[in-house]
Amino acid sequence: MKYVDEFRNSDVAAAMLCEIAKLAAALDKPVNIMEVCGSHTMAIARHGIREALPANINLISGPGCPVCVTEAGYIDAAVELGKQGVVPATFGDMLNVPGSKSSLAKFRAEGGRVEICYSPDSAVELAEKAPNTQIVFLAVGFETTVGPAVSVIDSSINKNLGNLSILTAFKQIMPALEALSSDPEIRIDSFLCPAHVSAIIGADAYKPFAEKYRIPCVIAGFEPLDILYGIIGILKQIQAGTATVENQYSRVVKAEGNVRARSFINTYLETADAWWRGIGIIPQSGLSLRQEFENYDAAVRFDVKIQRGDQDKRCQCGNVLKGKIRPDQCGMFANVCTPENPVGPCMVSSEGTCAAYFKYGRVIG
Repeated sequence: MKYVDEFRNSDVAAAMLCEIAKLAAALDKPVNIMEVCGSHTMAIARHGIREALPANINLISGPGCPVCVTEAGYIDAAVELGKQGVVPATFGDMLNVPGSKSSLAKFRAEGGRVEICYSPDSAVELAEKAPNTQIVFLAVGFETTVGPAVSVIDSSINKNLGNLSILTAFKQIMPALEALSSDPEIRIDSFLCPAHVSAIIGADAYKPFAEKYRIPCVIAGFEPLDILYGIIGILKQIQAGTATVENQYSRVVKAEGNVRARSFINTYLETADAWWRGIGIIPQSGLSLRQEFENYDAAVRFDVKIQRGDQDKRCQCGNVLKGKIRPDQCGMFANVCTPENPVGPCMVSSEGTCAAYFKYGRVIG
């Protein structure tokens, strides 16, 4: 298939669901499949895929939304920069992410300046137009968006901009998969691997993980049939007792990934430990600026520390991100915590699990 409409064919979907039902009937125990991409989570909810599956096939949403896993202390640091007279520049989905006591949206409502960017280039343009104003781009994301975010530094160097830096909160997906697979409280039988991230890191990046943990991995796209193909691939591996990496999104994802993008990223960044909101520190799961580029690190330039922040203890985002509970099992869901009044980041992000459950109004029993 070549065209998007072909991946939305209802007749093909019905046949695939019949195949899934046959594979599920042959299982001797329930199967837990975790999707670790916020776009998958939203697509699964939008198309009603979870409800269409047999009862013994459980789709669990993991920590695949970069906004959702951004630590409250990072928001605190961004607000602190704003209070120093520095101008945070960010994508709009970061505005309402709660920090310990405030958010960028609240800081802005109180008269602080926060600039909304539609691309990292917008931050560069801001710095060029206001050379006497310090601009800090809030660099948040998984491998997919790391390259574009780091291009801010590349532009700053090439254009000799002394008023542009970044505050990093980058995350890498493979250490997160390892942490989830090692957690004794979570039983994950397989992973539906993220498409966008895989386009950068490549399908081969999952091979050591699949072999080590004996967990089937299938890379899938975001259309309904993409996801159903992925589930069929997983169930066939489980039935055969194998644990390999299948790339069912080969129209975009290559075995080696985007070598040029990875090389560019490695020029400026190195691995580091990182805080994941609701999960804690995952060793070597982050990316920070190399020492030779620390002049462009806003935390160093303005002496701001990113520490673990405080969050509303009633919020169950951490357990949602780890797949331990569904959003509707949190007592705050859809009453205290809504998209208009988000208590946790899973309700803030357009790709957050709580936002997906709320938007599509489905409570899964």
